[in-house]
Amino acid sequence: MFHWLFEDGDWFAPKRYGYGADLPIAWQGWAVLGIYLAIAIAPGVAAIFLGPIALGVGLVALLLGTWALIVITRKHTRGGWRWRWGEKD
Repeated sequence: MFHWLFEDGDWFAPKRYGYGADLPIAWQGWAVLGIYLAIAIAPGVAAIFLGPIALGVGLVALLLGTWALIVITRKHTRGGWRWRWGEKD
């Protein structure tokens, strides 16, 4: 049903120098980045309204979200993650 949402392909461009991914190049990449940004902001907002317990739960969610971002980004980066010296691929 939602197979188009998780279709194979490149969602992120590779970094020109160094190791890893650069900015998203597809809407799926931007969606992943937006969801991660919401997960990153949520613990601070929750701590203001719900107290320190929410901050702890939010930080665990942030760690899990960071892990998921790395896994997804690595899987969907054009050319994979490897060290690059600035040459065009």
